[in-house]
Amino acid sequence: MVDFGGWMMPVQYTSIMDEHRTVRHAVGVFDISHMGEVFVSGPRALPWLNRLFTNNVERIEPGSSQYTFMLNEQGGVIDDLLIYHYAPGEYLLIVNASKIGEDVAWLERHLEEGVELRNRSDEYAGLAIQGPNAAALFDLVFPGETLPARNRIESVSFQGNPLFVARTGYTGEDGFELFFPSGPVAVVWRELLEKGAALGVKPAGLGARDSLRLEMCYPLNGSDLSPERTPLEAGMAFFVDLAKDDFIGKSRLDAQKRDGLPARLVPFRMLGKTPPPRSHYPVYCNGAVVSETTSAGLSPSLETGIGLAYLPPECARAGEKIEIDIRGRRFEAVIEKKPLYRKKA
Repeated sequence: MVDFGGWMMPVQYTSIMDEHRTVRHAVGVFDISHMGEVFVSGPRALPWLNRLFTNNVERIEPGSSQYTFMLNEQGGVIDDLLIYHYAPGEYLLIVNASKIGEDVAWLERHLEEGVELRNRSDEYAGLAIQGPNAAALFDLVFPGETLPARNRIESVSFQGNPLFVARTGYTGEDGFELFFPSGPVAVVWRELLEKGAALGVKPAGLGARDSLRLEMCYPLNGSDLSPERTPLEAGMAFFVDLAKDDFIGKSRLDAQKRDGLPARLVPFRMLGKTPPPRSHYPVYCNGAVVSETTSAGLSPSLETGIGLAYLPPECARAGEKIEIDIRGRRFEAVIEKKPLYRKKA
């Protein structure tokens, strides 16, 4: 157990390797109750959200979701989050645990008439069920209910308690998330583990969650995303709509699109047998230190070291060779395309 954003969270239950492989091949259950739940509603909610976030909130139909960024005035990332349009004019923001206070303060500072903001993070629990057997587990725990399609959100009932069930994910596997007032969370947790025993279900901790997302090149706020880096530098332009009239931080992104990026976040894979890379290790290109790793570790699926780093454009091309300084020795690595892990046909 470790402190994570003010919460005591499990790094592992059995081992990171075991839990990682369980999610890739069966189904794992993650406690994500540390994540923040912020509800937004009111007649001005839509234009207000659209001015605060990079993606186009107008495109989210009721019952669907969107990944997006909240930026500072310089275009740097305050937080990356999910917006669920769970009912007409009603939105649920899922924010990172370590950013709840900062995010809510930012939102309140920009609050407008006609917008209601409710931070219910302390009242809500969250569980993420991930893996190829996740849909089968849903059917066992929620008989008669329908699992939403990808990127959708619905309401289901569990022993008389209403739960939001969403289908997004952070592992590269099929799965779903549950968000609900925390009263019955222990009962739901036990039900998932007991009824999923035949499906190979296991609880999974922060360690496996990190290695799974790193194989997919999903960025982690505070490591790969920061107030000093823009979403364009992070390689997340798909979630930025520069065609919108305006949003906070847009001018910096417009300038980067026009003038080019100073650096790009790219994935790398270690070559040959090496010690595992870690975050903040120096990165060499053409014999000179150009950066440091933002996230790195051993990939259980690929059985080699992998990671992410911001590199200047001339070093960031796929196939480019770099070196990672691991405890005073340089080891060769190669820049790869996203994602690092791909399921076999």
